[in-house]
Amino acid sequence: MAKVKTIYICQSCGGTSAKWQGQCPSCEAWNTMEEGLPEQSSNSRFQGLAQSLPRQKLSAITAEDLPRFSTGVEEFDRVLGGGLVPGGVVLLGGDPGIGKSTLLLQALAQMSSAGMNVLYSSGEESAAQIALRARRIALEAPQLEVLAEIQLEKLLSIMHTVKPQVLVVDSIQTLYSEVLSSAPGSVAQVRECAAQLTRAAKSSGICILMVGHVTKDGHLAGPRVLEHIVDTVLYFEGDTHSSFRLVRSIKNRFGAVNELGVFAMTEKGLRGVSNPSAIFLSQHEQMVPGACVLVTQEGSRPLLVEIQALVDTAHVPNPRRLAVGLEQARLAMLLAVLHRHAGIACFDQDVFLNAVGGVKISEPAADLAVLLAIQSSIRNRALPKELIVFGEVGLAGEIRPCPRGQERLKEAAKLGFMVAIIPKANMPKAKIPGLRVIPVERIDEAITAAAELN
Repeated sequence: MAKVKTIYICQSCGGTSAKWQGQCPSCEAWNTMEEGLPEQSSNSRFQGLAQSLPRQKLSAITAEDLPRFSTGVEEFDRVLGGGLVPGGVVLLGGDPGIGKSTLLLQALAQMSSAGMNVLYSSGEESAAQIALRARRIALEAPQLEVLAEIQLEKLLSIMHTVKPQVLVVDSIQTLYSEVLSSAPGSVAQVRECAAQLTRAAKSSGICILMVGHVTKDGHLAGPRVLEHIVDTVLYFEGDTHSSFRLVRSIKNRFGAVNELGVFAMTEKGLRGVSNPSAIFLSQHEQMVPGACVLVTQEGSRPLLVEIQALVDTAHVPNPRRLAVGLEQARLAMLLAVLHRHAGIACFDQDVFLNAVGGVKISEPAADLAVLLAIQSSIRNRALPKELIVFGEVGLAGEIRPCPRGQERLKEAAKLGFMVAIIPKANMPKAKIPGLRVIPVERIDEAITAAAELN
């Protein structure tokens, strides 16, 4: 096969050059030249997936829900929005050793046992290593086919010959195309291989699951266009020293984003956690000062998470503000609100904040729980064990409502909590059995209501 000549294209203006240059000869921008392929004739591989159609009215187009099929792993199906979609492309990223390959191997084993035609292609491990992993986690999948291949053209040829319903590519950074001279994992190779696999998935109806490496900052390695090309982007989260793993949906064209799947790493692989709220709550027999239970919403799932705060006298001129699992910048803002509108000062105190279980909370509904935990630690008085709270705190000291308040309260009542301090706008229309609801409008009212419960 004759080698395809490549050129270097400016990512700023589109200018081309036969060789790499530090400065674009067209727009004089620096470090914008990247390797690519020259424009080809009309029969190139970049043709559209379908013939052009005349313009249509949106109301005249018939839209049908795409059929889904289960992966056999309930928590994985939840994150995907109900299962895999034929022709869909899913990108799964995460830290090394967190369980990406194990989860996909378990899912393929379940699907192959259900009679589906699946293929596991690995560029990082040999077939013998994959077999050893399957034996180590006691995985029985006699019909599961495994392939060790890193060349894109060979993988596409095998894919069109075998025609599996689901293909796993582990990982996209190990693939390379012969039409490019750059090394596997480079920007050009990752972009080209992902584009060709996506095109093959859309034209053939094969669902492709790709594993992606992450950088030291936690972002997916390679060009940002990689996340734009695929249909679904999932991130593996969690401390590698903990047995619990979280799979979060960042992008999903076929379902809701911010869905969360909770797994426990065991000797037999990853197992779904049916009641994830239990792992995010401490095991104290009695509540301790500085602890407050929050009802947070992750996608369509309400979760109960314990927020812990420790306030101690600072021994340095600049007191420390440290938040684990919550936004550190928001902590500084909330401390200012606590001082201005509730008269509780922390300017000479170190403040440490932690979300139990390693979960990361980004929604502002955690504000009220953070402030009640901080004031509990300052006064060294524990909040009631049966208390749950949620609510966003504004700079004026007001308590703002949160979405899906009814679902949060029902989840708390189901787990045995008896008292809830919530924004007044979230007050349920009908009484929830076994749950006393205290509506508040300002932060000083919330602190007073919590103190009266002791």
